[in-house]
Amino acid sequence: MQPPMQPPAQPPKRILIVDDEPEHVQFIERYLREQGHLTETAHDGFEALAKVQVDIDLVLLDVRMPRMDGFEVARRIRSDPAFLDIPIIMVTVLGNKDDRLRAVEAGANDFISKPVDIVELRVRTNSLLKLKEARDQLRKRHDELESAVEKRTGSLKRALQDVAGAQRGTYEAHLDTIRRLALVAEYKDKDTARHIQRVREYCSLLAQGMGLPPGEVEMIGHASPMHDVGKIIVPESILLKPGKLSEDEWKIMRQHTVAGGGILGGSGSPLLQAGEVIALSHHEKWDGSGYPNGLGEKEIPVSGRIVAVADVFDALTTERPYKKAYPFPETLDIMMAESRAHFDPAILEVFFRHKPAVMGMMERFQGSPGS
Repeated sequence: MQPPMQPPAQPPKRILIVDDEPEHVQFIERYLREQGHLTETAHDGFEALAKVQVDIDLVLLDVRMPRMDGFEVARRIRSDPAFLDIPIIMVTVLGNKDDRLRAVEAGANDFISKPVDIVELRVRTNSLLKLKEARDQLRKRHDELESAVEKRTGSLKRALQDVAGAQRGTYEAHLDTIRRLALVAEYKDKDTARHIQRVREYCSLLAQGMGLPPGEVEMIGHASPMHDVGKIIVPESILLKPGKLSEDEWKIMRQHTVAGGGILGGSGSPLLQAGEVIALSHHEKWDGSGYPNGLGEKEIPVSGRIVAVADVFDALTTERPYKKAYPFPETLDIMMAESRAHFDPAILEVFFRHKPAVMGMMERFQGSPGS
């Protein structure tokens, strides 16, 4: 009598772990391999978007990563029709409803909280892997030879590693071009490089203090140095004038916001698009008395409101052709008096809450602050 036929062994699943923390990656990778799965790892969004093409069955995606956060990685994966059925589990410390809705809108199927619980990880991954397998059976042949898959995967992985490296290089070259573009606008100022660096540092601190997503914090940090790129159209006689500007001179000076928006506008680059918004809005005021469009309160983009605080603070604490640098305590008094007039009170509150960090940035990029 013939023994009953056994069902064919299920091929191992290939899971992509995306996280910039090596210890967390190693912990999850070790557990998944013990469960018989194959693993791929990616330490940032660019590498994840490359490796997701290597027959991935499930993505474990961290939310908080540099360069590109988990929300953006999920959106880009879902934008490709070939990857619509790949389950995505967000590994996150986010607990509020709005953040989870953002994750679902970006394409996440489920969530796991940090620190990861092994039982929860097993239940959620197994559930989504079974769902994907049921879908895959409609399109794939069940008897693919693992050796053929591994051979094809090996060469593809090497090629895609090169692609990921090239994308990182392009991203860094793009940032370098943007920094140099900002330098052009500030070239006549002897404090050029330090001014740009200080504004960037202040803006990053404020954006992070406001609780913005990591990707948005980084975007504002990189785009903020372009706030005055439109000053390239302003004559040196006005930029460096030691006295008060005339009404006609002031009209020309105010045009640098519109000029900056025109220089940066029309680009497909998210960084340049963010720079355009900042160039146009960083001189708007909370009470609606700013320029060029007289926007008020929440009509002003949050990036413009952040740069307004950083730029005015830097202007007050730095010596200019028409003024001496104000001491740190006096600068704070001036800015507090402008809460709800010039500045968003919530952003100004964050600024005051981080005074020691601000003081440290001044010392690092300016020498010694005024007394």
